[in-house]
Amino acid sequence: MRRYALCLLASWALAAPPIVIRNANVLTVTKGRYQGSILVRDGKIVEAGPKVTIPPDAQVIEAGGQYVMPGIVDPHSHIATESVNEGSVSVSSMVSVEDVLDPEDIAIYRALAGGVTTIAVMHGSANAVGGQCTVIKLRWGRDARGLLFEGAPPILKFAMGENPKRRGSLPSLLPGVTVQPRYPATRMGVEDVMRQAFLEARAYREEWRRYEEKRQRGEPAIPPRRDLRLEPLVEVLEGRRLAHVHCYRADEILAVLRLSQEFNFRIPALIHVLEGYKVAREIAAAGAGASTFTDWWAYKVEAYDAIPYNAALMVRKGVLVSLNSDSAELMRHMNQEAAKTIKYGGLSEDEALALITINPARQLGVDKRVGSIEPGKDADLVFFDRHPLSNYAKVLRVMIEGQIYFDRDRDMSRRAELEARKKALLERAREREKKQAPARRRPA
Repeated sequence: MRRYALCLLASWALAAPPIVIRNANVLTVTKGRYQGSILVRDGKIVEAGPKVTIPPDAQVIEAGGQYVMPGIVDPHSHIATESVNEGSVSVSSMVSVEDVLDPEDIAIYRALAGGVTTIAVMHGSANAVGGQCTVIKLRWGRDARGLLFEGAPPILKFAMGENPKRRGSLPSLLPGVTVQPRYPATRMGVEDVMRQAFLEARAYREEWRRYEEKRQRGEPAIPPRRDLRLEPLVEVLEGRRLAHVHCYRADEILAVLRLSQEFNFRIPALIHVLEGYKVAREIAAAGAGASTFTDWWAYKVEAYDAIPYNAALMVRKGVLVSLNSDSAELMRHMNQEAAKTIKYGGLSEDEALALITINPARQLGVDKRVGSIEPGKDADLVFFDRHPLSNYAKVLRVMIEGQIYFDRDRDMSRRAELEARKKALLERAREREKKQAPARRRPA
């Protein structure tokens, strides 16, 4: 499958004529819906409307009434990584998931098959102050660096509540072995760890400011010792790194909003935020965003008050809302998750689609490139055989920057070939095992 993807990419790289997608039901998300065409050149949408100019050298894709929408954006995922949590410390802002990206994770291809094109690969939630996260495009077949979303703002993960506090009180798995608990072990301790980290970061920034002032005046000055743990927090304070916060309960949502006001930084996305409907006005007033599930609840105590109306209620109170997967399985059908908000809350089709396209793109700071079908944006497009909010809709084709990374017909046609190759490899492995068996039985 990977070799096939590389060959497919190579064929696109040899010649890149303009592409015209014709006779499609186009769901722009931000500019309404129309039946017409999209002109793509050099990976960008050049023109979109009922009628577009068709260059003489264009490759024409006849959509035949298929539905074309922007690529789905998942603002919180853990696929494509070798590891997720650095759970040994409460403040792990010096580690980065970019260092452990796994471009061969089959979940990338499966997410593509569900229409997902952009994701935020997040550090886990074992720490009050987690690690650095990264935004990638699901360019299946590329290496780890080829997945990176160039120019996307960096993100730092934070976590409130049960996850970071329970790391401080895990029992030993071995009888008679004592485990030294890691601070914090309570919700109030989690907030204290965050505040203390920001106080240290603010003091660290001040040290560097004084050093730079002395240096510019020509005075002798010794630079402060670099602290890789505090530098990402300084970037959050200065608005150069986005803060995404894992949280559930209304009290901890209010606590982290107060913390952001105390240190004057914005939170583009409160993640999961299952009790957001209780404090939606406060979230909107703070200028924070929310990224939630549709109908996940009761999988742990702090998720017991979750309701399926959460997303719609926050939308109606003026919160910028998105849906996130947090799951390699759920991210294969994010379109269906969006459709649930029409049933639970009465959102319109455009509002529902916005939850998985333009809204998460805004929360990730990449909305100038992805999230809607508009001239100037990346040609990240998904073709469905019927309206994507239908429970029966299937993804037929996925483009990222004008290149096809998933094609359902090609996938189906190659399955027999791949199965035959798999059987042949297994047979060779069995034969090799038989030849090696006598040698293993021979006495020393």
